[in-house]
Amino acid sequence: MEEKLHIKKGDKVKVIAGVAKGQEGIILVVDRKKSRAIVEGLTAKTVKHVKPQADKNNPDGGRIEKDMSIHISNLALIDSKGNATKVGRRVGDDGKLVRYEKTTGEVVS
Repeated sequence: MEEKLHIKKGDKVKVIAGVAKGQEGIILVVDRKKSRAIVEGLTAKTVKHVKPQADKNNPDGGRIEKDMSIHISNLALIDSKGNATKVGRRVGDDGKLVRYEKTTGEVVS
């Protein structure tokens, strides 16, 4: 069984370690097997250079950039006040496990 993670797709996170430390973004994709996530606008890497082509989608040519993944241990969820927080789990009102912010105690949607 795969391990549960403290982040999900669509969460707003802050990078707490690595090259992009201090930057914030929204999670686009989570790879649970590798424990990595792709955060929008962070760690963009130039993948290849394209020549100008008249009949293609990219007539000017240029560089193609791709968002690279970050290990989830380097990410922290941002709470409602805008600070990085840890995430806990508890049983909600409907009897299911819900995630909550440890700093404020609010349930994360």
